[in-house]
Amino acid sequence: MEVFRPTRDGGASVRLNAGEATLLRSLITQVMDLIADARPEQGTSAGWRDASEDPGDLAGLDALLSEDQPLAAPQDPVLARLLPDGYRDDPGAASEFRRYTESSLREAKQASAQTLLDTLPAAGGRIRLTGDQARAWLRALNDVRLAFGVRLEVTEDFEEQLAVLDPDDPKVAAFEVYGWLGAVQASLVDALA
Repeated sequence: MEVFRPTRDGGASVRLNAGEATLLRSLITQVMDLIADARPEQGTSAGWRDASEDPGDLAGLDALLSEDQPLAAPQDPVLARLLPDGYRDDPGAASEFRRYTESSLREAKQASAQTLLDTLPAAGGRIRLTGDQARAWLRALNDVRLAFGVRLEVTEDFEEQLAVLDPDDPKVAAFEVYGWLGAVQASLVDALA
């Protein structure tokens, strides 16, 4: 991978080969799919969107604003990491905070991921990002790394974890992708600094 280079307008540019572009596209799409899963049974934005199709139907709004609908942290450890509790020591406050913020957090993560997809040529090639686009890339890359890290159970001792794996272990490739994502992210941070 070529490293990101700063541009004169405060953005960054890089050239990714077709394999890198395909890999990044696949990973971002998977995270987008995971984040997009709505929880209409708990009065999330999906219920609101359904109700907004018919402005006279307030059922979705009632569910969204219902105070007797606690909103628990996601059971999936990746989603729990991507959509963390605002208050770890107070489940009631965490539920209340989540009820008002989770939908917009999901939307923001989706928007960052979509910006990455929109600016990433499917076949690879030169990518020139504005400052805003580059920051969206950083957020999307961070989400992919977090998701990958949770699934792989990566710790601060990442290199040691990789070193003890048998070379034939299928996790080796996943750890290498995780390391590559870190290099891409670090390169972009350096270009924007």
